[in-house]
Amino acid sequence: MIKLIFLDGQEKSFTPGTTPEDVAKSISPNLAKKSVAAYLDDELYDLNRPMEKGGTFKLVVESDEEAFGILNHSSAHLLAQAVKKLHPSAMFGVGPQTDEGFYYDIALDHSITEAELAEIEKGMRQLSQEAHPMVRSEKTREEALAFFKNDPFKKELISAIPEGDKITFYTQGDFVDLCRGGHVGNTSKIKHFKLLSLAGAYFRGDSSRPMMQRIYGTSWFSKEALEAHLNLLEERKERDHRKLGKELKIFMLSSEVGQGLATWLPNGYAVRKVLEDYVYELERQAGYLHVSTPVLGSKKLYQTSGHWDHYQENMFPIMEKDDETFVLRPMSCPHHMTIFQSDLRSYRDLPIRYAEIVTQHRYEASGALTGLERVRAMTLTDAHIFVRPDQIKEEVINAYHLIETAIADLGLEVDYLEFATRDDSKDKFHDNDALWNQAEAILQSVLDEAQIPYKEVPGEAAFYGPKIDFQVRTAMNRVITMSTVQLDFLLPERFDLTYINASGQKERPVVIHRGLISTWERLMSILLEQYKGAFPFWLAPVQILLIPVNNNAHEAYTKEIYQTLMHAGFRAKLDLSDEKMGYKIRDAQQQKIPYTFVIGDDEVKNQTITYRQFGSPEQTHILVKDMVDIFKKEAEKKSRKK
Repeated sequence: MIKLIFLDGQEKSFTPGTTPEDVAKSISPNLAKKSVAAYLDDELYDLNRPMEKGGTFKLVVESDEEAFGILNHSSAHLLAQAVKKLHPSAMFGVGPQTDEGFYYDIALDHSITEAELAEIEKGMRQLSQEAHPMVRSEKTREEALAFFKNDPFKKELISAIPEGDKITFYTQGDFVDLCRGGHVGNTSKIKHFKLLSLAGAYFRGDSSRPMMQRIYGTSWFSKEALEAHLNLLEERKERDHRKLGKELKIFMLSSEVGQGLATWLPNGYAVRKVLEDYVYELERQAGYLHVSTPVLGSKKLYQTSGHWDHYQENMFPIMEKDDETFVLRPMSCPHHMTIFQSDLRSYRDLPIRYAEIVTQHRYEASGALTGLERVRAMTLTDAHIFVRPDQIKEEVINAYHLIETAIADLGLEVDYLEFATRDDSKDKFHDNDALWNQAEAILQSVLDEAQIPYKEVPGEAAFYGPKIDFQVRTAMNRVITMSTVQLDFLLPERFDLTYINASGQKERPVVIHRGLISTWERLMSILLEQYKGAFPFWLAPVQILLIPVNNNAHEAYTKEIYQTLMHAGFRAKLDLSDEKMGYKIRDAQQQKIPYTFVIGDDEVKNQTITYRQFGSPEQTHILVKDMVDIFKKEAEKKSRKK
């Protein structure tokens, strides 16, 4: 007999070969129906995997966090089985679960079409109804390689499995796949799913490897949950920043200009300028000194900083002219080091906070480029704070609060913080252990003493030091790094930065790298999706649209109001076209302009304006003399959530 110890401390004995599903049935038929898998001594077991030993036992049920991933991992296998049945020559790369579903990478001798997805999905439903057990087996490396002798993809995956690790196969019907598990145990448990889309994907994410066809899908435990998710996906289509950016004339991407190089159109630049002015004033009030540095840097500059050794693959190729070698600037920190270096500094001068609205260039593979989210030229507000060691904690906390303010003012929320540290990958990080230990200990103590919750993520630090990354969950349910605070003892060493301390001796400053609200490009993508293109008044590219009821009768008065608004600093637009009034108002709504003023006889006679707010059919009447004050108060409101 084997003895299972349950989480409540109870112990029960079972016959060897008992499966987790058998255990669930022995407790309750309803529990068995809701069970997905189990843990035996922290090892994940398929629902139908025989247990030959005892230990601590925990069932995974549908409501558990990991259950969704197990279901979708199993659904990826069901997809592959259906594809293999339709196309026996198909070969497969990897097929993992994702945060919202699953995918499988497939090599076929023809391109799968959108129409063919319906046929594959139909095959999956048939296989689900046939209730194939998902049977686990173990093989030696030699047996595994022999089984997949004609499949280069699986052979490579098998070869990558570390020596000593188990190599496991799963069989369902006549389909066999390489997989570590775990699974729901039977295809009949996979009922509520949908294939969503097709994409190309390089094998193992390597652009030098074969391009495969990736099928995306999603799988849920109930019809209602699936429908709710599909409705959410439709909502996201309406929020897609690429769609909104085109409709609202915010930005354009042109192959003639170059992939990943965004062009800001007038509406987009208007929003960007508001953001730049907002950030400039926020930083100015916080004691930052604004600078401007060249878009180029010498190769030597980046060799000194260490970026050449650790970051070269992300830079554009070097440019050589007149015996000098330059690169397009991938980051501004080396430039700011030289500014500090340019003058004699006293301990009384510190902290010195340099900030810059800076354009940087980083090479991204063409397949990784995504609208404004991932580009090759990006502009951001970048800052470097030069401090004495005794000032580190206060300046880190100040940077933290400044970031909190900016994110809240934009109507966004921090989902969680990551504390990124180094790991054992020596080639990724500078090799001074003493500096690393000091930097990590200080940054962690700041978080702990301030009682700021965080997740530690080893291996994600910058090459020169640990960092705190602010993760924001977008309206599209993606988690994006919005802001960062990084502690750097290395670059002051490399640039031989010093200040004169209170004893008259030279001492090394410490640098805090601070990114405030991501790049303008990525931020714009987030804001477009957050507000569905309907920017709050303070950010809107056009804040007020003025429409005379009759151009001949009301144009002069409308122009007077327009000029008043423009001189007061509002972004107003005058519509004197010959289109009908209904069309003009509909167009204003489609352009998501916050306020539309309609000027007719009554307004001229009474020196008033009548306005309608975006999304509301109600009309409001105010006196012209009150107009500027009313809308200035509206413009002062940020997007901070109540």
